[in-house]
Amino acid sequence: MILRIHSENPNKREVSQIVDILRGGGVVIYPTDTLYAFACDINNADAVRRIARIKGIDPETALFSIVCGSISQISTFTTINNATYKMLKGCLPGPFTFIFKGSKELPGILKRRKQVGVRIPDNSIAQAIIEELGHPILSSSIPINEDDEEYCTNPELIEENYRDLVDCVIDGGTGGTEPSTIIDCTGDEPVERRKGKGILIG
Repeated sequence: MILRIHSENPNKREVSQIVDILRGGGVVIYPTDTLYAFACDINNADAVRRIARIKGIDPETALFSIVCGSISQISTFTTINNATYKMLKGCLPGPFTFIFKGSKELPGILKRRKQVGVRIPDNSIAQAIIEELGHPILSSSIPINEDDEEYCTNPELIEENYRDLVDCVIDGGTGGTEPSTIIDCTGDEPVERRKGKGILIG
């Protein structure tokens, strides 16, 4: 199933339809400010495992991202000092993934993680879904097809490729091919681990 949602002003009824799928243990593909990505309810371990199966990765070690609606949500699952908080305020929402040491509040399948990636994408659809759901989603980007980039940027082709594997593909317009910039905040100083779309200023 493909569901077209306005990229700037998401319709509440359509957003609620997506949230119902997530609450029911479903998996969707949704737009971010970088790549299209798989998403599920962060509290549903079976749905997390389902994404891992689709991608052929180990759910216990895979680098999923917790996609949040605010820095306060991020702080629930991580430990943020004052300097890091200022950096997050300057970068988010935006095309960054920040890696932190995980807290005891990590849900279910993530509880034993020593590190966790967190995001707040600058995308109205993603933010509307999280607001309606009431808590973060778990996310992992769809693989980039270097031979035919349309299969990871064109929602109709994405749906054609994944229709038997996910419950819904959200058409929020043409996606990108440049991933988020990864910043490792687990040490004394932030370290850029992957150069992507996001550019740190200062």
